[in-house]
Amino acid sequence: MKKGNNPPKEKVERVERDELNPQQKALTKIKIAFKCKTENQKKFVRLINDNQIIVCAGPAGTGKTYVACAEALRLLAKGVYKKIIVAKSVTVLEGEEVGFLKGTLKEKMEPIMISFMDNFHKIIGKSLTEELERCELIEITPLAYIRGRSIDDSIIIVDESQNITLKNMRSTMTRIGDNSKMILLGDTKQIDISKRDASSLSKIIKLFGDHEEIAVMEFAREDIVRNKLIIEIERIFDDYEESLVPPKKNT
Repeated sequence: MKKGNNPPKEKVERVERDELNPQQKALTKIKIAFKCKTENQKKFVRLINDNQIIVCAGPAGTGKTYVACAEALRLLAKGVYKKIIVAKSVTVLEGEEVGFLKGTLKEKMEPIMISFMDNFHKIIGKSLTEELERCELIEITPLAYIRGRSIDDSIIIVDESQNITLKNMRSTMTRIGDNSKMILLGDTKQIDISKRDASSLSKIIKLFGDHEEIAVMEFAREDIVRNKLIIEIERIFDDYEESLVPPKKNT
């Protein structure tokens, strides 16, 4: 064959992309440029890759949600999983159940999930995030909607786990199916349910802390990277809450 008869590389790549289905095309657009900022973020990434269920607790600003989203997108782009499912309890709204809010399920969930979805927007942009949603590569759902399902080939991220009761946590964790991974995220100091003692996050940290196949990790106040002022805010609130605890009586 004479030199110059081969089509340009760019044209070949364009033809190959045109032959892909919408999901495959969307996956080729995912580019992850994320780098861990702390040693604990690096540890979190390792735990996500090495375990089926990961329980992660820590204060605001430690990057736990951002890291989970970035790693989930990376694993999705590699083809390890077919879908990212993002679930969150919605029963903590001021007396409002999701069923009473106007609009479609997606429209109902948007105000509840916006703080979480901002992480996807920062990593891959809002446009691509919405494309992944349209292609059903990202699914946003109320926590109640995953109960009863057997979820295969998916990476499930459960947000605000501190607002889940132990009974509901049990039914959530047992949804994991074949070739799936579950990441439970939360902050034990930001419990919104009326009965704080009903929160399951601290309990499952203790229950599964020594389990070989379920990883548990906690970010500390010193791991905060969003804004250093948050460290001071957390310290002041911690000191205040500790001052409310009555001293133990000597026996």
